[in-house]
Amino acid sequence: MFVEERMYTLKIGAVPEYLRHYQNDGMKVQLKHLPHMVGYYFTEVGGLNMIVHMWAYESLDQRDRCRAAMSADPDWQAYLTKIRPLMERQETRIMKCAPFFVERLNKMLAAVK
Repeated sequence: MFVEERMYTLKIGAVPEYLRHYQNDGMKVQLKHLPHMVGYYFTEVGGLNMIVHMWAYESLDQRDRCRAAMSADPDWQAYLTKIRPLMERQETRIMKCAPFFVERLNKMLAAVK
C-alpha cells in the first residue's frame, strides 16, 4: 500500500478561497477517480498557507491509472483553472506503508466506505 502526500503552498490569505473551490468543485471529481482520501488539512501553526492532503493506493500502477483518468476529466480541468492562480508551490511525496500499519490503514479505509 502506498500513500501520496501532496502539499500546496498558497498565496497569503488564499486558504479560504482554495477550500471553497475544493469543496464545491474539486472534491467530487477527486472522489470519483481516486480510491481513498486519507486526509485533507490546512496548516494552523508553522508554515502557514499550506494545504496537505493524502491519498492511499494499492499500487503505483493504480495511482497512475487513477490520476490519468482524473487529469482527462473536463471537470478536473475546469477546477484547475480556479485554483492554480492561488498556488505558489507544490510538493508531492509517495510513501510506502510500514508492514505493521497496512492492516490498520485498510481497516480505517474500510470504515469510511
